[in-house]
Amino acid sequence: MGVVLGTFPMHTKQVDYRRRDKIDDELEMTMVCHRPEGLEQLEAQTNFTKRELQILYRGFKNECPSGVVNEETFKHIYAQFFPHGDASTYAHYLFNAFDTTNNGSIKFEEFVMGLSTLLRGTMREKLEWTFHLYDINNDGYINREEMTEIVRAIYDMMGKYTYPALKGDVPKQHVDAFFQKMDKNKAGVVTLEEFIVACQEDEMMMRSMQLFENVM
Repeated sequence: MGVVLGTFPMHTKQVDYRRRDKIDDELEMTMVCHRPEGLEQLEAQTNFTKRELQILYRGFKNECPSGVVNEETFKHIYAQFFPHGDASTYAHYLFNAFDTTNNGSIKFEEFVMGLSTLLRGTMREKLEWTFHLYDINNDGYINREEMTEIVRAIYDMMGKYTYPALKGDVPKQHVDAFFQKMDKNKAGVVTLEEFIVACQEDEMMMRSMQLFENVM
């Protein structure tokens, strides 16, 4: 879900345009079911500028006129980026990671907070977000079954044209290799700190775990 963001020079001639943008944004917000927090507040909470947030909001509202996105709409949007595979399962887990309030919908605030972390967060913040994605049951640990579910969903999403030579249970083999490196105490689960340390110590694992940045 690539997003192209730009910054704009602040010239005197743009004052009227910025005012018009503000008026347009206020009018748009009165027409939706959910009105996002003020852009100034979101600017303080994220790594985006106010102008970038305006661009993101208009794109979000264009896809989701009600101001929120449910899982089915999210899956539909996401599937368009992966026509050769089945993105529904991965989109389900990704939706849950964005839905921080667990209410079955994603508000604009949740969307930009997650996007800010993924695009401009520190490496630790990105790894923490990825850990949350893999921790399907939110118990604070990643087990083999959870990681296998996510990895299999990624393979399904990328499709047969990307991985034409897959044979056997490759996702499970992938996970087994990861767990050998991450589960140092052989507890059968991986904690957040184990996950972060293992990823930072192993360049290949780091690249694999950053796959989500390419499928966002």
